[in-house]
Amino acid sequence: MTPLRDGVAALHLQGQVEAGRFVAAEPYRIRALTVPLRRTPDPTGPFDTELLHGEAFDLYWRAGEWGWGQARRDGYVGYLPITALGPDGPEPTHRVRDLRAFLYPGPSIKATPLGHLPFGAECTVLDMDGRFARIEAGHVFADHLGPLDAFDADPVAVAERLIGIPYLWGGKSTLGLDCSALVQTACHACDIPALRDSDMQEQSLGRAINIPDEPGLYERGDLLFWPGHVAFAQGEGRLLHATGAFMKVVSEPLDTALARIAGQGHPLRTVRRLSKP
Repeated sequence: MTPLRDGVAALHLQGQVEAGRFVAAEPYRIRALTVPLRRTPDPTGPFDTELLHGEAFDLYWRAGEWGWGQARRDGYVGYLPITALGPDGPEPTHRVRDLRAFLYPGPSIKATPLGHLPFGAECTVLDMDGRFARIEAGHVFADHLGPLDAFDADPVAVAERLIGIPYLWGGKSTLGLDCSALVQTACHACDIPALRDSDMQEQSLGRAINIPDEPGLYERGDLLFWPGHVAFAQGEGRLLHATGAFMKVVSEPLDTALARIAGQGHPLRTVRRLSKP
């Protein structure tokens, strides 16, 4: 989360870190439908997170077809293709509310889709064309969108809509996501700021509580943390998480999950209770 690489640092870090050169951010928006944010400028290299259409991105360095910078929503730093970026304006007005919204070249369901915008992607509605909203990238069925300032009330209810989505390390879209992306996505939909990785969430989300002795004492929305993993207490003695154990988002009995994970040498470490938005 610190924009510092090879002697180049963000201008706002001047006086806080050592660097040969401090540069001001170039503000952009993600114009690709989704794009991985990678550890290195290598299309085959690992990625730790994913950025969605409409997210703000501050660019600090570019070389050839690659850029390096910081996602403004959660502060994550990494590399992405320059072609994934577009102008910073206009400001987004709407957010995708359904799991996916197909992007069409025109206002017709019979047109061949250009792709899809995932749940949580942001866009600017320029005008309406019948039942379609026209955005810069094309046309989207308007009922799949909601105003940017309209939020859900229950992050667990949001996460429940994602049951069955495949597990993908670093993924943050409804084609695939990991445990901390599930929590971040659900919280963001409820106007609860959440950092990206589980260790960051363990230090910042809600407030720490004593680990309950019985599954029935967990409240819906409690966050359970193990080293490198996070899950929602779903209520009624169940756990909801994106897990490599099943390679998808699942709901399972909480006591079963606790025993399985503890049996792998990872007893439950922390429980945090979310504040209401």
